[in-house]
Amino acid sequence: MPIVDTPALLAIAFVDVLLEETDANIIMVDKHHKPGGHWNLAYPFVTLHQPSAYYGVSSCELSKGRKDQVGLNKGLNDLATGAEISAYFDDVMRHRFLPTGRVQYFPMCDYLGDGRFQSCLTGETYQVSAGKTVDATYLKTSVPANHTPGFSIAPGVRSMPLNDLPTVSEPPVGFVVIGGGKTGIDACLWLLENGVDPDRIQWIVSRDAWLLDRRNTQPTEEFFEYTIGAMANQFEAIARSESIPDLFDRLEAVGVLLRLDPTVRPSMFHGATVSQDELAQLRRIRQVVRLGRVTALEPDCIHLEQGRLDTSPDHLHIDCSASAISNLETRPIFAGDLITPQTVRSYQPVFSAAFIAHIEAAYGKESDKNRLCGVVPLPNHDTDWIRMMIGMMMNQYQWSQHKEIRQWLVNNRLDGMSRMIRDIDRSDLAKQDILKRVRDSAMPAMAKLQAYAADIRSQNQASQEA
Repeated sequence: MPIVDTPALLAIAFVDVLLEETDANIIMVDKHHKPGGHWNLAYPFVTLHQPSAYYGVSSCELSKGRKDQVGLNKGLNDLATGAEISAYFDDVMRHRFLPTGRVQYFPMCDYLGDGRFQSCLTGETYQVSAGKTVDATYLKTSVPANHTPGFSIAPGVRSMPLNDLPTVSEPPVGFVVIGGGKTGIDACLWLLENGVDPDRIQWIVSRDAWLLDRRNTQPTEEFFEYTIGAMANQFEAIARSESIPDLFDRLEAVGVLLRLDPTVRPSMFHGATVSQDELAQLRRIRQVVRLGRVTALEPDCIHLEQGRLDTSPDHLHIDCSASAISNLETRPIFAGDLITPQTVRSYQPVFSAAFIAHIEAAYGKESDKNRLCGVVPLPNHDTDWIRMMIGMMMNQYQWSQHKEIRQWLVNNRLDGMSRMIRDIDRSDLAKQDILKRVRDSAMPAMAKLQAYAADIRSQNQASQEA
């Protein structure tokens, strides 16, 4: 009997496959009042940044199977809202997990370790015996609702977390958005979509980020030229590059990576995804402040690492500085009686959890399981993109060597691309040519990435010894 702490999105995707492929009984311990993890604390206007077809659990579709007809995602596959995702996970628990009789769910409980957990409401302590424990809390998620700002806020400063933005009832003189990541992007787009003049927005971006074009992540065949074409463009750009700066220039030139300001070189990559229409809207904001992180808010001044910015008590300061993932260290996924789900494919944590569950169910030796589930490190700095790509490509190669895994990928709805590639008509020469470009450039690209990674390690070692 596995015990799973806690039913965040990774845990739910893991359990879904375990129920399908094993006869295990499962205890799920959740500190939240209902399934969904951090989605229980999401800001009201949050949506996925990736198509809904890639999200949720393997057995239950989240996407409505349609393209957006209006808004900044117009023409692309639907993006579930936070409310839809929360209802979806609740439905999975009520109508998929609990009716099996093999899942026991304990909300509002803290896991204490060694099979012990305690109710936050009654104080009652439970002791269970489990064959294995699944720690789905390892990839800690920080969200605006429970984030403690890394800067001081003096009395008299008008400020709020992103969750409270829709409660504004009196127009401020201006808006100051603090944070250049996904939440900062969402805050800026929400303000613009609701008619705020872009010149009334000051956007504090401590580090510019490379962004992904959402058009290149679509799960339907009509986008094959962009989705699989972007893969071909990416591998060719890597293989032809002559240095790390040249690599990123080439990736941008072929549309794999985007940036907010063509004149500012990004130094960060977190995998945030935007549409071309969203990027055009963000570029309307002219007051982008690049003076490092905020260190203090005062009624008339914002202190930053590299300077200061005038403000006033009539400006509204919106904290979007929470980092989605705060634990960037990796550990083996399978270690004795402990399973620690992490990403085995870039940008797809729920697919990763589902795949890890399949490997747990289908393979016996721990060494084989860890070989098939190499951790793809989460990126932070721009050059972390290189390590991330190496990890993902190595896993993809390992999986390609197993007929059973190839078939599982084709049949699993969270994968998406395997089925898209399988279903291509052999007589469709244009699509077949794209696939050939992918195959021809994959190995040269891998060799170039490994050379760059070795250069980075040497530079880091020399810096530490200096």
